[in-house]
Amino acid sequence: MKKQLGEILLQEGVITKEDLQEVLKIQKKSPLKLGQILQKKGLADEDQILKTLANQFGYEYESRLTFKFDDAFKKIPVNLLQKAKMVPVSRTGKSIKVALSDPADLHPADDLRNILADFRVSFVLAPEAEVLKIIHGQFDQAANAAKEVMEGISEDEFQDMDALGDDTLDLANEAPIIRMVNAILTQGVTERASDIHIEPFEKSVEVRYRVDGILHKRLSPPKVIHAGIVSRIKIMANLNIAENRLPQDGRIKIKLSGKDVDIRVSTIPTRHGERVVMRLLNKSDVRFTLDNMGLPKPMLETTQRLLKEPNGIVLVTGPTGSGKSTTLYAFLQEMNQESRNILTAEDPVEYEIEGISQMQMQEKIGLTFATALRAMLRQDPDVIMVGEIRDQETARIAIQAALTGHLVLSTLHTNDAPSAVTRLVDMGIEPYLITSTVRAVLAQRLSRVLCPSCKEPFRASARDLASLGLSGAEAGKIYKHVGCENCVGTGYRGRTGLYELMLMDEDVQRIVIRGGDSEAVKKVALEKGMQTLQTYGKNKVLDGVTTIEEVLRVT
Repeated sequence: MKKQLGEILLQEGVITKEDLQEVLKIQKKSPLKLGQILQKKGLADEDQILKTLANQFGYEYESRLTFKFDDAFKKIPVNLLQKAKMVPVSRTGKSIKVALSDPADLHPADDLRNILADFRVSFVLAPEAEVLKIIHGQFDQAANAAKEVMEGISEDEFQDMDALGDDTLDLANEAPIIRMVNAILTQGVTERASDIHIEPFEKSVEVRYRVDGILHKRLSPPKVIHAGIVSRIKIMANLNIAENRLPQDGRIKIKLSGKDVDIRVSTIPTRHGERVVMRLLNKSDVRFTLDNMGLPKPMLETTQRLLKEPNGIVLVTGPTGSGKSTTLYAFLQEMNQESRNILTAEDPVEYEIEGISQMQMQEKIGLTFATALRAMLRQDPDVIMVGEIRDQETARIAIQAALTGHLVLSTLHTNDAPSAVTRLVDMGIEPYLITSTVRAVLAQRLSRVLCPSCKEPFRASARDLASLGLSGAEAGKIYKHVGCENCVGTGYRGRTGLYELMLMDEDVQRIVIRGGDSEAVKKVALEKGMQTLQTYGKNKVLDGVTTIEEVLRVT
């Protein structure tokens, strides 16, 4: 009988028996595979897992792929490669070598053998990023860089568009415009962008992608096609293309590079034309559960205990783009059971969760967080999630809900966990109500993760070490970002959370009741064992996950 991945890793000493039991427990309620959970928790790296899988299934393992095109590859449907995440990489005589990223998925491999019936097909195992890079770069023509598409549009085509004048509908339906918009969107998905910005200026247009929280300029289309690009996006989002004086919001549901993508579109008028920002929500990507957020074990266990409380308020704080919504969704997934009635008020609803009733706020018609909260209390809820506490009215209703036996989850915009208390006081909430209802505050940030393909160890200067409270003895454990094709030259790939959990225990409550400011609250919380965001970030630096400058940037 073939040994399982966990058993082999245990036998080889990569993980302990306790590690295996923990991840198997997580796997029962997570959509992730065992190998993915091991990576998320930092118990094994991708190379270790893939080498073990290769041995398990009898394949060779190649960490880097070299591609050589052959005409025989043309008969393979691109959608099969995208769906199965496998790709042919070379041909030698009557033999074709194919790289797989998931050896357990046998059906696509059989389909490929049937398509290439005239050849002997052999398989090797490779990292998913390597496989996708070849699929997008060599097979998926729509995924070619938007810049290449723009350069492929001739001057004559630009002149033809100019001649259309103010007829934006005709302009939007021109083939070059459609190619351009498709390329912009597809490149965004390929580069893992969370947002795409299309910004008009007096003589130019800029397209920028936000990747891992940082904006990168990618191309500057001719100003003459700006109106056409905007109109094409508006048509896709069911917006009014004739209205360019008022802001508009819409949604696009589309399949790009084999992935289901939900795009939130926002347009605003500026002096030089309409500015468009598109938020890309990749529904094909695995969403985080609480177990896979990267919380250290003590903090994870404390959070799980908090979510079992019958009443009270749990707050998540941080600036815009710090991952608060993702954390709230992870909380909801943890609590999502048939025995619980869970209601949410969100602006906007980013992801739909089966089994949970989610409300989209509509301030234009009077459906605000406060209005939604009042209505929810008449729906016999066990758990209420409010997207954000923005004002005193919403805060008071949330506190009333907590006092009457409901568990309330919400967010606040504060820099750290202790500041959440003073923020509520500033809103006009009495300290005794805060101490009676707030159970805990989780502050967080998102820090970019070093690209595993190109990160390099280096000795940081004494000044850099001191900035994060590191000692000279720890200097040898630090890595720097370099940049390669896997991370689009940034040196980073993906993001991880930095957390600060403050429990509202008796000592903290005493300071709040006395009217202590955030510094006084912080001092007591630190004495009780709270770990600050910077301390958490320092540990991530020493683990080789991120860099000193990245932790300082976000904290």
